[in-house]
Amino acid sequence: MSKQRVTVNVTGTVQGVNFRYVTYRQALALGVAGWVKNLPDGSVQLCLEGEERAVKQLLDWLHVGPSSARVDELTIQPEAYRGEFDCFEILR
Repeated sequence: MSKQRVTVNVTGTVQGVNFRYVTYRQALALGVAGWVKNLPDGSVQLCLEGEERAVKQLLDWLHVGPSSARVDELTIQPEAYRGEFDCFEILR
């Protein structure tokens, strides 16, 4: 299976609605490593690494997000896979 790495910016109502926590749980369930953090402009940024299929599943879920959120747009930037993460974490 092929490995993949992407950086994602999510805009909409994605802060103050448990977006990072629910994303963390989704990533763990799918076996995706990396991180998620809030940005000062009200968006959320993620760096995802893992099996291509698992990353795609998480990206599909991110288009909708948790029920308390409203996702307006995902900007996805593919990168070279580095294998630098052992887990998924919420950055402050």
